[in-house]
Order: sequence, then C-alpha cells, then structure tokens
Amino acid sequence: MDMTAPIYVAGHRGLVGSALVRQLAAQGYRNLLTRSHAELDLADPVAVEAFFAAERPRYVFLAAAKVGGIHANATYPADFIRDNLAIELNVISAAYRHGVERLLFLGSSCIYPRDCPQPIREAYLLTGPLEATNSAYAIAKIAGIELCRAYQRQHGARFLAAMPTNLYGPGDNYDLQNSHVLPALIRKMHEARTRGAEQVVVWGTGTPRREFLYSDDLARACLFLMTLDDARFEALLTDPVAPALINIGCGTDLSIAELATITARVVGFSGSLCFDSSKPDGTPRKLLDIQRIQALGWQPAVALAEGIAQAYQDFLNRAV
Repeated sequence: MDMTAPIYVAGHRGLVGSALVRQLAAQGYRNLLTRSHAELDLADPVAVEAFFAAERPRYVFLAAAKVGGIHANATYPADFIRDNLAIELNVISAAYRHGVERLLFLGSSCIYPRDCPQPIREAYLLTGPLEATNSAYAIAKIAGIELCRAYQRQHGARFLAAMPTNLYGPGDNYDLQNSHVLPALIRKMHEARTRGAEQVVVWGTGTPRREFLYSDDLARACLFLMTLDDARFEALLTDPVAPALINIGCGTDLSIAELATITARVVGFSGSLCFDSSKPDGTPRKLLDIQRIQALGWQPAVALAEGIAQAYQDFLNRAV
C-alpha cells in the first residue's frame, strides 16, 4: 500500500479496528480515515455514499460489524443479520463505485459448518449446516464473502475476505451477557478474586475446543495480506478452490476448561471452576487450517498466556 494514500478503517473503535489502527500507525501509515458510529452510520447507504465520494479512500479495512457471544447471537438474531448485511452491502458496493484499489473484509470462523472436519479449510464453506446459535450472524458474513467474490468476478475488484479465528485483546467487550468466552472469563476471574470467592461458574461443559488469536497478531496478518505483491494478491482472489477467502489463526486449539484454567492463573484466581452444563456449548470444535497464509510467510507472534496477560491489563486500565 502507498504510505501516503488514504486508508479507511471501518470500525476503528472495536477490537479488530483499533488493532488495525495501531499497526498501521506503527508501520508508518499516517493518512488514516476513521469515523465513529455517531459520525457515520454504516447501515445508512446515503451516508456511506457521501463519505466515499468526499474522502476517496484507496484502501479499505472493513472491520465494522455487530458482534457478540453465544447469548447475544441467540437472543438478537434479527439484529445481527440485519445490521451486518447492511454494513457489508453499503461499504463494499461504495468501495467499488469509488475505485478502491484493495479492500479486506473481516469475517468470522462461524461461517463454516458446525460439524466440519478439523482443521477447517477454506474449501469447507457451505458444505454443511451452520451452528444454530449464531446462524444469522454467520449467514450475514457469508454474504459479505460472496459480495467480495461477485465484485471480483464481474468487475475485477480486488476485494479479499479474511476469516479470523476467535479473537481477544485490547478494546474487547467484557459484558458478561454479550461478550465472547475469553473476555467473559477474564472478568469473571477478576471479580471472583476481588471478592475472595471460592468458585467461578463457566458456561457449558468445558469440553468444546477453540483457537484464540491476539488482536494485534490479526492486525499484522491483515497488513501482511494487503501489502502482498500483485501476483500473490491476485492468486488469492482467483484461487479455484476458495476464491477471495483466507483463514487467519494460530494453528492450535485448547478446551474451554483448559482456557479457563490458564485465565485463572494469569488473573490470580486460585479457587475452583464449576461448569454449568445447562448453558450451550456451541460448536464442538473450531480450529482453522492456516496453511495458505503460512505458505505466504506469515506467523502469529503472541503466545496465549502472554496475550491474556496483556488483555487483562487492558481490562484493569479500563476499569479504573
């Protein structure tokens, strides 16, 4: 990417968007375009069109989305599919109309079937039923992938969809009802330690296996992809097996019980863990196959315990 070109980071205040802004700034990019939701409602097509017409970004990172954990997805499915479809359609179509050179759309590993072979390859998209608790959100993200593919096929647009695994890091959502599992565990362990509680209740059986990637590692991967030379970038867009789609993960997973144990140790909670099997587990296992991005030369840098410690410090800073 041209170091002086205008770069739009949609969703710059979120977990992914804030990491992207940090990495772009660290690598010397200074012409960053950001808008809060109050300044620009991405679900409003007229407002999005006016923004692209006025600012003319050359590169776009589409990290804006309505996101949440199992409870939020199961409780508000209409909100999740409506808002995410609107954001994707408005931003991706405006990016094409206004000549954006490259766009990276951030999806989610929940796009893949619930009972996928492991690790999950990009080619497994649409090969089986989705996990019911977040199918509305997953379908919206699948539509975003297809938008990127359709604009590439019909118009030659350089729009790539990246599917990250479960993410955590600075700027995460720690609300116990609507957050993802790791930030929820951080908050639960902290509050239990502060109260002197002897036990923490963890949702589900603890047996599902998940993969976790630190948000700044994801941001580095996104910049890595967006700065690939033309030949390798085009090869991703036109790949015959999984066009315009690439996984981003760390390549290893662990059980929720193991995750809870590590989080307790990092936070300093020394009590016992109780698993509430009346709460949903979600997909039994989600481990992404990251051979394609590894073959291009990218590797994650932040180990899980180190990343949880940094995320916990962020939680403490925001709680003050």
